[in-house]
Amino acid sequence: MAPVVQRLLTIQNTLTDFSVSDDQKVDNFVLPDGAVMTAKADSASSVNFIYIDELVVCEYHLLDQTAQLVLSAVGTEFENTASHVPSFQVIEILPPSRTGPPQASSNDISLKDMWAAVYALFTLYHNQETIPVVLSQTINNIEELRSYLLRSGLGRTAPATKEIYLHRATFWQGAGTQGYHTRGWLPPSPFSVASFPHIQSFTRTPTVISAHPLRPPKPNPGETLFRRFCPSIGETLEFTYFDLGDGSNTSKHLDAFHRWHNSERVNKWWGERGSLEKHRAYVTEVTNDPAVLPIIMSWNGKPMGYAEITYLKENHVAPYIPGGPRDWDRGLHILVGEEKFRGFARTNLWHRSLIHYCFLADPRTENVMSEPRADNSSVIKVELGSAMQITTVFDFPYKRSALVCVPRERFFRLDLL
Repeated sequence: MAPVVQRLLTIQNTLTDFSVSDDQKVDNFVLPDGAVMTAKADSASSVNFIYIDELVVCEYHLLDQTAQLVLSAVGTEFENTASHVPSFQVIEILPPSRTGPPQASSNDISLKDMWAAVYALFTLYHNQETIPVVLSQTINNIEELRSYLLRSGLGRTAPATKEIYLHRATFWQGAGTQGYHTRGWLPPSPFSVASFPHIQSFTRTPTVISAHPLRPPKPNPGETLFRRFCPSIGETLEFTYFDLGDGSNTSKHLDAFHRWHNSERVNKWWGERGSLEKHRAYVTEVTNDPAVLPIIMSWNGKPMGYAEITYLKENHVAPYIPGGPRDWDRGLHILVGEEKFRGFARTNLWHRSLIHYCFLADPRTENVMSEPRADNSSVIKVELGSAMQITTVFDFPYKRSALVCVPRERFFRLDLL
């Protein structure tokens, strides 16, 4: 087997953040809006229930048939013999039964509950890149749900088939969230309503001369930009825009930032040890830069690290990128400050979530890149584990760096989440 294929398979086998036991059950899964989801089978029947806040919002059961999505084979001699593409059991989605457990409604399923049901299915059937489903005719709003699944990109159909194929890759790209309901990973915010329009702007600094798109305004201080429950550790990860405080007093974010940068471990790689006022000035400069988004990363509300998400076109790394960055490509600078939040399991979660946020924040972002020191093997190992690849090695005036990159298609295709 070719080494690259072995690498892809190795990554694929380690990507799943959450697996379920043989009884196909999800317990106390916290959705981004705080609602708690449970999915489990009734041992007395073949019916499976999806609960949200202890009310059944829909049911599902497996039909005695399979389906496969092989678009490239349609109309060819391989149309019915594509054995290299897996077939999956078809799942029927039904409204809550009037005779079952306490239910949220009668024969309707809301759009946000439909999205949660898709989340549950992809969590339960975490080895499937697609899930073929049919909507029961007993659902009152069946046409609304069908239109929602297809128009949002959550699902698609194939010629001469009645099934809707749910796509894991489009689900993780935020399909069916913004513009439909407020249950997605990006909390409701003027900052994340729609893609910012494209109009040219220009940056000239001592290290950058670049034409690039005008960047959107910054979020409000302390605004939550991303929220995701991570079942493997049972905690919620949040990214929050840096809050410097009112200028006369310190803030929780600035206190943590100051303490982290004065630790030996962080200073070794960032070299920003100094006074509180030095760090206030540093973050002030970053928050005033339209091309940099400084964020605090937290577990269950407890700050654990800092990241800068940049637009690469107006970043000093741009000249070193082979072929140059595209208009909406993003860069990452990262650190974990709290010792108790270090470790491979947590690092994989927050690092992949940072990339996830970059791709969710604007659908025009095609690549996410980073340029750690070439001898920082621990960070490079994490980045390779997030399906990033080393593009080149280059020299800044002050350090030798490895340029690592993950394209959108690769990230979602390999199911890193």
